[in-house]
Amino acid sequence: MKVKVCGITNLEDALLCERCGADALGFIFYKKSKRYIIPSEAANIVKRLSPFTMKVGVFVDEPKDEINKILELVRLNAVQLHNTETVRPTDELNIPIIRAFRIKDDFDFNILNNFNESYFLLDSFSQNEFGGTGTSFNWGIIPENLRHKVILAGGISSFNIDYIYQNIKPAAVDLSSSLEKSPGKKDEKKIRDFFNQFNKYRSNKWSS
Repeated sequence: MKVKVCGITNLEDALLCERCGADALGFIFYKKSKRYIIPSEAANIVKRLSPFTMKVGVFVDEPKDEINKILELVRLNAVQLHNTETVRPTDELNIPIIRAFRIKDDFDFNILNNFNESYFLLDSFSQNEFGGTGTSFNWGIIPENLRHKVILAGGISSFNIDYIYQNIKPAAVDLSSSLEKSPGKKDEKKIRDFFNQFNKYRSNKWSS
């Protein structure tokens, strides 16, 4: 199971998350987000990161031409797409795509069959926000045959990562607000506490 930390807005937080064990870092290019980062600032951060850390750009209903421009500037490894439409063509993006969905109890998981993406990010439904709400949905409703393709988001922290690791077993988890002291600024203690807990699973995996 991998870990993505989203909502990165500054180099200090990015380097701390990377040192602690984050596999991927997310940069939000949605201007209405409290965690929005200017693409040129994201590019400066990415230059200082390890080539082995995945850099993910988060977009909401952004035209493909603008996405491609930011991809080239920032040197992203993948894009995470949040859309208000059910289906949106993305064939002209030459980069791995993570399709995001906001989940309610009546969500029809058959919708995922309409897409060719390797991974889907599942977050809690909110009428006003596209992520970073800090609340979880009922993870038990995720079909077991899809969980290996799921990046789980929403309310994940050091307090429930054990349950997720043991019972849900997604491909990855995505954290943002649970590691913050304020929107866009991470809390060092929360980050260290989470990765101290999570890295125990990595240690057990390699020692077994």
